[in-house]
Amino acid sequence: MEMEPKYKRILLKLSGEALMGEREFGIDPEVLKTFALEIYDVYKLGVQIGIVIGGGNIFRGIQAAAHGIDKVSGDQMGMLATVINCIAFQNALEDIGIPTRLQTAIKMEQIAEPFIRRRAIRHLEKGRVVLFGAGTGNPYFTTDTAAVLRAIEIEAELILKGTRVDGVYNCDPEKHNDAVMYKTLSFRDVLSQDLKVMDHTAITLCHENNLPIKVFNINIKGNFLKIITGEDIGTIVTNNIS
Repeated sequence: MEMEPKYKRILLKLSGEALMGEREFGIDPEVLKTFALEIYDVYKLGVQIGIVIGGGNIFRGIQAAAHGIDKVSGDQMGMLATVINCIAFQNALEDIGIPTRLQTAIKMEQIAEPFIRRRAIRHLEKGRVVLFGAGTGNPYFTTDTAAVLRAIEIEAELILKGTRVDGVYNCDPEKHNDAVMYKTLSFRDVLSQDLKVMDHTAITLCHENNLPIKVFNINIKGNFLKIITGEDIGTIVTNNIS
């Protein structure tokens, strides 16, 4: 029996650190390949996929030398780091036969298309995975906020935030053995309890636009596919708390 996807169009948010594997900074090609194969299983079901990747694996690797760099310049460096990650991931996806497009919020025509909402949607409709680089193109905004903004613009049904833990906990599960995982949360809960799902701007945008977030462990093989086909994995953050 062929699996049926629960969602038609989604946006996957990955941290730059997720691409490091066991390295201290940079990109692990094996991690790229593993994540690409996870996406391939979902892509084969006909799901339209947008991707936003952070840049912390590259920018934080040079932060020790970045003292004295002002906030705006630092954020611009971070935006360029996300483009490096997107190019690497684009290659990994195309190596296994997934057609892609890279769109960036900062114009760099020799490398990528500029972000144009209608063109991005058309690419998705034609079966291409679209990577969105360079954040929002503005300083003072995180890639979490960029991911939510792009998800709203392309009319995604769900944001999936891939992490290295199983969902959202009441405290850091990597430091506290008694940490309790939530299965369901409201956006108001996240804001009032200051839970580290996404930054406050991103959460507020999701709340106002009724865009749910699924937080899950991207490092467990098959989790991405299971969520897309309706299995109850990770934590869902939504306005619709029953």
